[in-house]
Amino acid sequence: MPNGGRRAVRGYAAVLVTAPDIKTARRIASGCLKARVAACVNIVPRVESHYWWQGKVERGAELLLIIKTTRQRLAALEKCVLAAHPYDTPEFIVLPIAAGNRRYLEWISASCC
Repeated sequence: MPNGGRRAVRGYAAVLVTAPDIKTARRIASGCLKARVAACVNIVPRVESHYWWQGKVERGAELLLIIKTTRQRLAALEKCVLAAHPYDTPEFIVLPIAAGNRRYLEWISASCC
C-alpha cells in the first residue's frame, strides 16, 4: 500500500475521560478492558484542568484516559465508565478515528468483542 498500511475508517473512536486520581483511573481502565469495551486505555498523568462548575471557575489536578474502541461498543463503554466514575458529570468525549494503521485497527476490533 502506498500509504504505509493506513486506511480511512469510520468504525473506530478514541474517547477522552478525566479521573481525579490514579486509583480511579486504573479502576476505570481495568473495568473497561475486562468488559471488552476497550482495546487499550492510556493513562496520562498530571493534567491540570480549569473549568466552570456550579457558577465558578475551578482548577484541579486530574489524569487523562485515552480509550481506544469501536463505534459499536461506545454505548457499552460509556455505561462502564459512568458506573465506575466518582464525578457527578464525568468527561466522556468521543473523537472519531478518521484513519489508522490497518493492523492496529484490526487489533482494536478483535479486542472489543
